[in-house]
Amino acid sequence: MAGNRFAWVVSLLLAFAGPAAARPVHDRDEAAIRQVLADQQAAWNRGDVAAFMRAYADSPDTTFIGSSVRKGYRAILASYRKHYASPAQMGHLTYAVLEVRLLPGHDGEVRYAVVTGRFHLDRKEHGTAPGDDGVFSLLWEKTAAGWKIILDHTS
Repeated sequence: MAGNRFAWVVSLLLAFAGPAAARPVHDRDEAAIRQVLADQQAAWNRGDVAAFMRAYADSPDTTFIGSSVRKGYRAILASYRKHYASPAQMGHLTYAVLEVRLLPGHDGEVRYAVVTGRFHLDRKEHGTAPGDDGVFSLLWEKTAAGWKIILDHTS
């Protein structure tokens, strides 16, 4: 009887320790995503579209939804280069109200995340991209190369 009680107490302690033990991993995942966004913002502000795009999965399935749907990393890159043809048209990007929501699977492992927020561009030239403010939701996947955007819905 004492052995069963001991096993029960250990099981109970492990059940409560599990979520707490997972928290540092989740904190690292959120911090990693926020760092990718900070790097992306810095790249944009340098006028470096190629570095900005490193946040996206280099895949034909990567999707951008804005005024139209663009599918594929290369199509998204080409669209950014077309609509923001110069550093003056890119301007200065800031993100705000970022919310990172990690999505654990049934096994508790986090492989996906959703990030929502606002963006603002401070710029003097607009080219073919007239909007300076908007909202976005990003679906991220944890890959061997780090966290990557697989779906971007920006309006």
